[in-house]
Amino acid sequence: QVQLVESGGGLVQAGGSLRLSCAASGSTFSLVAMGWYRQAPGKQRELVAQITSGGSTNYADSVKGRFTISRDNAKKTVYVQMNSLKPEDTAVYYCAASAPPGNPPFAWGQGTQVTVSA
Repeated sequence: QVQLVESGGGLVQAGGSLRLSCAASGSTFSLVAMGWYRQAPGKQRELVAQITSGGSTNYADSVKGRFTISRDNAKKTVYVQMNSLKPEDTAVYYCAASAPPGNPPFAWGQGTQVTVSA
């Protein structure tokens, strides 16, 4: 079983940067794919970025070139570095674990708010 706790959200001006972290518990972290999702008010939750156990990554078109996902298996932590933030990036961001990568997540964090002001 994997438990996930996000941190690093906050308020930032447009053009700024934030780094979100997601700390995991459990012994299978290195074997699962980790993803960052977000949900804005009135919108469906969407996958922002995902990294497989082997380190392969994929991104939503809306964040390509601005967000970078990474993982540190020794620390059981996944990160997303968010640069050139836009007001439309405002959302609650969740990390999630999936196995295999294409399956729906089996574990979710509680979410962290990211607010980008114009």
